[in-house]
Amino acid sequence: MTATERATVEATDPFTAADLVAPGSSFPCLGTVLPAVAGAVGADSVPGAAQARATLGMPTVSRACVVLVDGLGYANLAERAGHAPFLRGRIGDSTPLTSTFPSTTATAMGTFGLAEPPGGTGMLGYTVRVPGTGALGNLVSWTGLPPARQWQPTPTVFERLVDAGTPVTSIGPARFAGSGLTEAVLRGAAYRTAERLADRVDATLDVLRRPGVAYLYWGDVDKAGHHHGWGSSQWGDALADLDAELGRLARRLPRDTVLVVTADHGMVDVDRAQRWDAGTHPVLKAGVALVAGEPRALHLHLDAGVEPGTVAQRWRDVLGDAAVVMTRGEAVAAGLFGAVTSRVEPVVGDVVVAMTGRATVVDSTTQTPASLELVGVHGSLTRYEMLVPCLVVA
Repeated sequence: MTATERATVEATDPFTAADLVAPGSSFPCLGTVLPAVAGAVGADSVPGAAQARATLGMPTVSRACVVLVDGLGYANLAERAGHAPFLRGRIGDSTPLTSTFPSTTATAMGTFGLAEPPGGTGMLGYTVRVPGTGALGNLVSWTGLPPARQWQPTPTVFERLVDAGTPVTSIGPARFAGSGLTEAVLRGAAYRTAERLADRVDATLDVLRRPGVAYLYWGDVDKAGHHHGWGSSQWGDALADLDAELGRLARRLPRDTVLVVTADHGMVDVDRAQRWDAGTHPVLKAGVALVAGEPRALHLHLDAGVEPGTVAQRWRDVLGDAAVVMTRGEAVAAGLFGAVTSRVEPVVGDVVVAMTGRATVVDSTTQTPASLELVGVHGSLTRYEMLVPCLVVA
């Protein structure tokens, strides 16, 4: 490709030029999973249920078990599948799903739980600027934010399933019961607490003695990746532990049950040689009132009167090929967040930054020292972050 041809591609499709995966561009979206499950158990009143079931190829059943593994990217799993014989036997003929932008837990769980794009859910990153107050709110710890049902008023798929007469039970740690994130995107299910993975599997099997839907969350793979990197032995051990319990779960499920294993996002390991600090860099911090999001996907909220196009160009000049930098209008037009409602539009940054490769932009003025030391990160649009498994076992 000539320099002129590359410039043309970059101008018309910056994601392909940077080897990035835009949400929904290649594969079905993560938000297809729960409507497909609804269709599988006969709850066709849930919007999109029949079409989603056909898209994901789910059978008609009386029971469904959905396992969401935090941080288990499709490409990560494929490359470390030697640690996971149960999953390895199923990933080969499966089709991945795309996560959201940002490819981070709060955003992806919003789309998973609501079957809506981030532009409708308002779940736009690890942190977000709260309209009205201008404060930095955290969508995982749910600090600095309005009540969950005020921030995210749309009914969840779990609520719609229950309204349709299908029992739904979530199985997870006690600290998530009634949390802001749970209330925002997964409310409606009965909640059953269990800490160890083996105990969660046992609880899930007990729930599925009766028809309905069970949802099991597991976060240790993501935790190992953050602290040690997804290429580490610790990540491999966490994957092996998960795989053993998933195999046990699959063997013991009652007949007439479909098992779906998926994830919210994948992960890349940071390159410290490609890290900038927006809190101290004289060019990057100029005109920026608040940095929201995370080091792989940033929302820049600007000082009053500052032109977004000017800031975007300054960031492009500094970051070069390490990022795709867009104004809010460009990001929305590119469909990064899906359809953006008027309620959510102020949450989107005046400038939006998607990092490429393994580069990051941190903000030492708002991030904790521990977060600055994370090895594995996510949030952007590489295939390692954006592609997640969808393994259907019937």
